[in-house]
Amino acid sequence: MLSGSARGVACAFDPQPAPVPLDALAAIHADQAKRLEATSHPARMRLLVASESAAFLVAAEMNRAGLPWRADVHRALLTEMLGERYAGRGQPRRLAELADAVSAAFGRRVRPELPADVIKAFAEAGIKLKSTRRWEIQELDHPAVAPLVEFKKLYRIYTAHGWSWLADWVHDGRFRPEFIPGGTYTGRWVTNGGGALQIPKVIRRAVVADPGWRLVVADADQMEPRVLAAISRDPAFMEVAGRPEDLYTSISRQGFSGDRDMAKLAVLGAVYGQTSGDGLKNLAALRRRFPRAVAYVDDAAKAGEEGRLVRTWLGRTCPPPAEPGEAEEAPDGWVPSYASTDARARGRFTRNFVVQGSAADWALLLLAALRQSIAAAGLRAELVFFQHDEVIVHCPQEEAPAVADAIRAAGELAGRITFGETPVRFPFTTAIVECYADAK
Repeated sequence: MLSGSARGVACAFDPQPAPVPLDALAAIHADQAKRLEATSHPARMRLLVASESAAFLVAAEMNRAGLPWRADVHRALLTEMLGERYAGRGQPRRLAELADAVSAAFGRRVRPELPADVIKAFAEAGIKLKSTRRWEIQELDHPAVAPLVEFKKLYRIYTAHGWSWLADWVHDGRFRPEFIPGGTYTGRWVTNGGGALQIPKVIRRAVVADPGWRLVVADADQMEPRVLAAISRDPAFMEVAGRPEDLYTSISRQGFSGDRDMAKLAVLGAVYGQTSGDGLKNLAALRRRFPRAVAYVDDAAKAGEEGRLVRTWLGRTCPPPAEPGEAEEAPDGWVPSYASTDARARGRFTRNFVVQGSAADWALLLLAALRQSIAAAGLRAELVFFQHDEVIVHCPQEEAPAVADAIRAAGELAGRITFGETPVRFPFTTAIVECYADAK
């Protein structure tokens, strides 16, 4: 450990790091404190900064612990779904059979993994396609559709979680992705390789707890609508979000004739900006019952359309819109929705940003509270996975009930710390399982 004026921090990538003088660290800290005090809500911003710091610690610990992964089960799954592997670089047997079936349906050789080849083949058959997305091709009346849809599903598993992925990412019974907190503009996490946040359910069968241990899998229930209730301070919406029942069922009784699906579409339409067709009618019903909640996202959308910035509850700021001409300079003319010069597209982004980003604020504090609770209780349990609104803890079987209680308590504590005292509840659907695939 460094001492005296030499004590400090150093660059992790420098083989011989130079110490940072203590007075320099003090100056940096003072400057940061000054910047925090200059924000609209200094206390909230300080909380965001602290929670981001805690999140990076949690991410590092999850990488060190690793998600339990049975490589033998994974290999058996791949063989079951894809068939035997051929020597060399050829596709496995089942994919080769499906590719042959697609080609036979078109009467010529077609490579189904190449979208341009598939679009050309359909065009020759008199069917015009814009893309080969499943929703666009699965309703077509052509003998190539069934094998093509099946090929696309299996090919994605083969390329994203096949034998090569297994060799690269799973070692000593653990999958250790590099989690990056705040990797998106809204504050949601990403991973640096490994596709940890997109593990197909069938592949989750390989995520198996160690002998005598269990996986406690907790999924936050209707998180974003509950967050909207908390940040909008809509009294009626907060009251509904505080009831001990399914949120959409509660909302369905407030002007939707008990139709849960309609209520869900209305809420998601408000958050994501669906304002056409039935979405517009449902949104109008939602606005009559919960005017402040809908006005909150409407105001965020208007700010985005006008090129203004919006912020999450704790103060994370959305990126600015693109400057004139930037769209033409971008590769292929593509510009992300947050930077779009199209006012409506940017409005949809900012409408969702204030909700999704505030939900990410809450999730950071959930993780910090859960980590603290596990450590304080002296449990052997380890946080091993997190994505958006789901957390997995790997623990000895006898600790599982205590871990489930800790997750529920951490969610409620995070709600109070993030949003203050509100009636809104943040419940979880929790499963204690040996295999991840059995959790849902």
